[in-house]
Amino acid sequence: MTEAQGFEPHGETHDRYAPGTPCWVSLMVHGLTATQEFYGELFGWEFLPGPRQLGAYARALLDGHDVAGIGQLPADRHLPVAWTPYLASDDVDRDAERVRLCGGTVGVGPLDAGDAGRLAICSDPAGAVFGLWQASAHLGTTVAGAHGTPAWNELLTFDTETVTKFYETLFGYDTTPAADAPSAPDADADIDAVTLRLDTHPVAALRGLGPALPRHRGPHWLTYFQVTDTDTALARVTSLGGHTLTDPADTPLGRVATASDPEGAPFALLQRAS
Repeated sequence: MTEAQGFEPHGETHDRYAPGTPCWVSLMVHGLTATQEFYGELFGWEFLPGPRQLGAYARALLDGHDVAGIGQLPADRHLPVAWTPYLASDDVDRDAERVRLCGGTVGVGPLDAGDAGRLAICSDPAGAVFGLWQASAHLGTTVAGAHGTPAWNELLTFDTETVTKFYETLFGYDTTPAADAPSAPDADADIDAVTLRLDTHPVAALRGLGPALPRHRGPHWLTYFQVTDTDTALARVTSLGGHTLTDPADTPLGRVATASDPEGAPFALLQRAS
């Protein structure tokens, strides 16, 4: 594996996450080996086997720290490929039941992932998929602030009104206008967007796209990965077989572009403002 262009391995390490905080991102794909090669070349990730209970699944590591997970989809599954954020939980069984009571759906679990922790995969009332993770041996993403680390998560949905109450009730988030979020490059001042906060700290954003939401994908979460140079990283994406979705543009928090990997999973690249 060659070193990712512009790769800076060192970042800030994480301890245990507060409930409701995005703590992990995971991707299920058809071509596990090819996808590992793509992200390894792009972000400098290395891979180790994940919990056996999750089947063909690998943990991505950066400088020895857990960053993300990539797993193998069954051959007969033809759902859109997408990164899925996991929200930290101190009781997955309780929170999964709360998802149901608030109008969401629990599609998988709750179940144990060996001694790593306990998980459930859910969807909100609009259909966007997210996970719940109750940490045991595996805390989640353990490094931030370096090239190739998750930096932000944003829900792209039809309108925020239909799902804001769901997320507020689920984890007690406060919500504010999303002026402090690294909005996608096509955002404007009149956009339908809110920031989810825990103890005043922004943890994620909800963005309503209305009819501009891609019909083939529907409501979904978008993960932003930090990079040292957005333009260089985007060129690297295309050279490795991925695609540009939106060109680089400057936002209040930095330079952002959106892309997709060779299997079509969308993600964003964020170069933090200096």
